[in-house]
Amino acid sequence: MAKKNNRNTKSRIIAAAWKLFYEQGYDDTTVEEIVEESGTSKGSFYHYFNGKDALLGSLSELFDDKYTELIPTLKEDMHSFDKLMYLNREMFRMIDNSISLDLLARLYSSQLITTGERHLMDHNRVYYKLLRQIAAEGQQKGELRDDISVNEFVKTYALCERALIYDWCLCSGEYSLSRYAAEMMPRFLGGFRKSSKAHSIQAFDEGTEE
Repeated sequence: MAKKNNRNTKSRIIAAAWKLFYEQGYDDTTVEEIVEESGTSKGSFYHYFNGKDALLGSLSELFDDKYTELIPTLKEDMHSFDKLMYLNREMFRMIDNSISLDLLARLYSSQLITTGERHLMDHNRVYYKLLRQIAAEGQQKGELRDDISVNEFVKTYALCERALIYDWCLCSGEYSLSRYAAEMMPRFLGGFRKSSKAHSIQAFDEGTEE
């Protein structure tokens, strides 16, 4: 129970920090404001983070918390490919609406040059575990091609997402990331479907409507 409470405390701090970074900017956000927004304490903050700068590497944890939140919403009878497109749409919608573009670009840049941990590439993350699970289930159900390994499929999926985010950052967020991905992700990954027959992704299409 203590481990779960610790996780909840850290997650609240991270969520509060990124909310404030988005709303008022990184430079104008103080540790005191993050502590107040998260409903925690300074002691708790400094237990997990040396300072505000340390939070820049926590975005992958914020993403994983979102994936954990989305898992119960995946319908049992949903096609495996549709599950992946749904996860992408919901995650990119979150980025559109609540993640600072400047900080996202800074994080991606730091991951290119760091000699330390590459948090986004940690294959023990919820993100990678969930993708592997869905891909494996899709192959077992005959919904996804089984002549390509699960790891190769996951690698390609993650590559496509990173490419879209990188391009969005390069373009200074001048378009909706989630809308553009709704068009491009099925194009990039459609070849992984077991059947070439056109398939309606009703739930996904509905989610992209304004």
